[in-house]
Amino acid sequence: MKKNGMNEREELEAAETDGRIEEEELQKGQREQPEPVGEELKGQPEASDQQEKYEDRGTLQELAQAEDVKGLERYFKRKEPIDIAQEAAGLSDEELARLTPELSDDDLAAMIEESDDDDRIRIARTLDDKRLLMTFRYMQKDDIVDILGDFPIGRRKTVINLMKSEDRQIITDLLKYPEESAGGIMTTGYIALREELTVAQGLDKIREVGPKTEQIDTLYVIDRRRRLVGTVDLRILLAAPRTQKISALMDVHVVTIEPEADQEDAARLVSRYDLNSLPVVSRGQILGVITVDDVIDVLVDEFDEDMLQMAGVNREETLETPLMESVKMRLPWLLINLLTAFLASAVVKGFEDTISQVVALSAIMTIISGMGGNAGTQTMSIVVRHLSKEDIDWKMVGKDLIKEMMTGLIDGAINGLVTGLVVVAMYGNVYLLVIVLMSMVGNLVIAGLFGLLVPVVLKKCHADPAVASSIFLTTATDCLGFFIFLGLAKLFMPLLI
Repeated sequence: MKKNGMNEREELEAAETDGRIEEEELQKGQREQPEPVGEELKGQPEASDQQEKYEDRGTLQELAQAEDVKGLERYFKRKEPIDIAQEAAGLSDEELARLTPELSDDDLAAMIEESDDDDRIRIARTLDDKRLLMTFRYMQKDDIVDILGDFPIGRRKTVINLMKSEDRQIITDLLKYPEESAGGIMTTGYIALREELTVAQGLDKIREVGPKTEQIDTLYVIDRRRRLVGTVDLRILLAAPRTQKISALMDVHVVTIEPEADQEDAARLVSRYDLNSLPVVSRGQILGVITVDDVIDVLVDEFDEDMLQMAGVNREETLETPLMESVKMRLPWLLINLLTAFLASAVVKGFEDTISQVVALSAIMTIISGMGGNAGTQTMSIVVRHLSKEDIDWKMVGKDLIKEMMTGLIDGAINGLVTGLVVVAMYGNVYLLVIVLMSMVGNLVIAGLFGLLVPVVLKKCHADPAVASSIFLTTATDCLGFFIFLGLAKLFMPLLI
């Protein structure tokens, strides 16, 4: 069939040719377009790049000195509160006084909550009572109590009296508990649901109070008398039918703690049962909860305290502590250690004749006492760590004693043999090897014995084993170590001369 004098094949070939020509012309036109030059090639910077570049300028100190409100707002948006608090700790009182008026109440509250106790007080001093109360609106009650607890009594009463009656009652109740008790670290920011509510009603309650609550993962179920009867996880509530009763979903096995209990006991319960929060209960009624972040703070504080006290250092002391305050804090411990040194010196004095005949003994005996102290510290550290988690079963003490004594026997034999060989090489008397070997074994066995028993006995006497153990341990390993070594030397004297 023909159309305008062309058959179908010819029409198809012509269409393909026209299409190629148009494509070639289009590509040619694109190649002939002029290349951008100069500033057009570089292009203008993105607005977001300019903003990011601007936001990255200036430290907290520089922004405070410049009183740059907009810059501080951007700074707080891109930084974590804990990082801001640590940077604010390096500011002087004058710089803090410039900084705090430029911050919003929300940003100021976030910085205060993450600051150390001393820095919280420094920040609070820059605020008048009205601004402080405005900031408290964005803070949890337990953090407010921590701040007010460090205030002078006069200002504390003034601030509390300015609060709303409901807040005043909560704060006053929390202040009654010791700082290091379960009641002292609990927060009232939790959600309690009545057991007769349905899932739908419970979710409505969560939407209402959830934004103001510190912890909503675990919900607490109470009866009409506000007694704690169970808990329910939020994820279970979300997955349950809307008409189901909360009482049918709750777990009635609840781990609780009394408000007067020590904060270490609370931390131990949270760790043992892997809890998100721990309810504080008195006479069956829930008073508050202890959250995981508070437990972490407790563990860190207790660890730091134990390590410092084992070295005879007060936990309140820092590098910035005034000279005379540092002297007062350290001197009692040093005097006690001086007394133990005199006891060890008295033991050595009893063997003056022996040492005068074999001078090499004076060089060797410090090795024996030093190794005993090191071995005893190893055992003591393990026992103190165990006691921080749980009490030792007295039925197992005998087994533990045998194990520690055997450990001292083996370690003492190996260390004594090595030390004895070195001593023989130095002084050329093989009997010194026998004395050193027996003394090392004896002192390391004593070290294991005292390293275990001293902390356990102190714990049973309600004394802090982390504080007092090292005094008794050092006295035992020094005095008994010197006595065993010099006593054996006196027995072997005819063979040493």
